[in-house]
Amino acid sequence: MDDFEKFYKAAVRFLSFRPRSEKEVRDYLTKKKCDDVTAKRIIDSLKRDKFINDEEFIKWWVEQRTLLKPKAWRVIKYELKQKGVAEELFENYELRIKNYDSESAMKLAEKKLRTIHDQSDKFKVKEKLGRYLASKGFDWDTIKVAIDQSSAK
Repeated sequence: MDDFEKFYKAAVRFLSFRPRSEKEVRDYLTKKKCDDVTAKRIIDSLKRDKFINDEEFIKWWVEQRTLLKPKAWRVIKYELKQKGVAEELFENYELRIKNYDSESAMKLAEKKLRTIHDQSDKFKVKEKLGRYLASKGFDWDTIKVAIDQSSAK
């Protein structure tokens, strides 16, 4: 078995667990000691076979982060940059997810509010909600609106 075939199979196995960005696959091949020329051939082949598609990866990543593990849009953007996705590719999502942060923060605040047992001290409740939402990457303005709206209910 030649290097191309060996590393190609390793890359396909790596992709079998979840979708990956092109940079993730390139980094994986580098870690496996694949030379640059072979890595480029493998990535070109994987793109041609539609195993790697950064636009599809963005769709999958945003869906995962908005539905399963809600986080602020700025955190999602940071994660995509870490994955090596070109910023131009996910700028389109910014328009579609314009209200995502406020809606997501509200849902998370309401969910967290149900788990806070002692709600007699309103200041402590707001403080806990604020810390929780901040840990999810939301900015202060979004947190304040979410806390005010969830506390009013």
